[in-house]
Amino acid sequence: MDNNAEIIWTNCLRIIKDIVEWQHFKTWFEPIQPISVKNNVLVIQVPSQFFFEYLEEHYVNLLAKTLKREMGKEAQLEYRIMVDSGNTQNKPLTMNVPGHGYKTYANNEMDFPLVINNPVKNPFVIPGLKKMQIDPQLNPIYTFDSFIEGDCNRVARRAGKTVAEKPGANSFNPLVIYGGVGLGKTHLAQAIGNEVKRMHTNKVVLYVSSEKFINQFMDHSRNNAINDFIHFYQLIDVLIIDDVQFFNKAERSQDAFFAIFNHLHQSGKQLVLTSDKSPKDLEGVQERLLSRFRWGLSADMQVPDYDTRIEILERKMKNDGLDMPKEVVKYISYNINNNVRELEGALISLLAQSSLNRREIDLDLAKKVLRNFVKSSSKEITIETIQRMVCEYFDVSYDKLLQKTRKREIVQARQITMFLAKSFTKNSLKTIGEHFGGRDHTTVIHSCQTVKDLMDTDTVFRENVLELQQKVQLAAM
Repeated sequence: MDNNAEIIWTNCLRIIKDIVEWQHFKTWFEPIQPISVKNNVLVIQVPSQFFFEYLEEHYVNLLAKTLKREMGKEAQLEYRIMVDSGNTQNKPLTMNVPGHGYKTYANNEMDFPLVINNPVKNPFVIPGLKKMQIDPQLNPIYTFDSFIEGDCNRVARRAGKTVAEKPGANSFNPLVIYGGVGLGKTHLAQAIGNEVKRMHTNKVVLYVSSEKFINQFMDHSRNNAINDFIHFYQLIDVLIIDDVQFFNKAERSQDAFFAIFNHLHQSGKQLVLTSDKSPKDLEGVQERLLSRFRWGLSADMQVPDYDTRIEILERKMKNDGLDMPKEVVKYISYNINNNVRELEGALISLLAQSSLNRREIDLDLAKKVLRNFVKSSSKEITIETIQRMVCEYFDVSYDKLLQKTRKREIVQARQITMFLAKSFTKNSLKTIGEHFGGRDHTTVIHSCQTVKDLMDTDTVFRENVLELQQKVQLAAM
């Protein structure tokens, strides 16, 4: 580092610090590193191209005046931008900073310089992937084709299709999808992401729960790497945040999300949010965030009506290769009217009873099963819940659980998760397999048998499985 450059930049920071808000100073000026100064050109290094663009848009006048005060009216600023691209041959981009705030460029190509050292860290990093090859964290089974449209969700679904076709270039930004539990918010949000990936292969899509976002922020905060966290999320073209109501007790995470939201929105990127309440009813979320949630469209998801429930069941039966009398389908649809998740659970329970008792499905069996199902539905354990428990128990990331790997610890964690999902949920083998990266039912069968065999021969393995079984049972109480 050039000592003269450091002295000049330190003097500039003293002036800037008294002008901008403290949080803005910490976010946009402290990460800048002075590199060198020569012929009235100060070279500074910034963490990303987005970082450069933000400075150019919001602070060019301040930088111009401050730099001219320190170096004279001929002062110029040259940026080195840390971007993991394949091209390292471009000359540095020089931005002249005249007093009126307009910008001219020394190289006509408008190519940004590249510094490969210390790129922005990826919270979702997968070994072997380049920086921009970000795992979208999407479940491939959640598509628009598998999402049944009805009066209960028509506006939300059609808005989602519009967003997927023209992400960021529509009036639904952000798109806020809200409604009660089990109505399909996550399905629709991920369907948007999957459709964007299909139609716009160059777009960077990321789905993340608010819980994971908050945990990542806390980890980066402990490591003094908040700027890395913010800069990573500013790389996303379509950002999908699930269950934003959980931001209510995370004030500092809200601050970070506010900076990310502003940057993405101003850059023409798409935001999709889900919530259990309308933005106007969210408590504990900063008003400045709520006002931005209202910039786009808030579309509610309601309880499906009778006809839609019938269509959902029939589609589920078709996908699973099942057949059932029409009167039974109507009976289930009429009596299970809380949400889609309960509806599908009732169907699986009925099929299980039919198989175990070697009895044809008829109206009498449906009445018996539904009576039992309604009593126990509030304690139902989901595959996602079991996946989370196993990942926490073995300290394995959810991403690795879905990967095709032969690492023993990952394979066994996945097999145990499948075994527990089969034991504690009412999902079919096919559905369980789909929740593990689209694996088929034979993989689930093999995994369950492997777990049983290992429990007979490996004491430590058996203790691990028994302890996890107790955890799942407690969660169901």
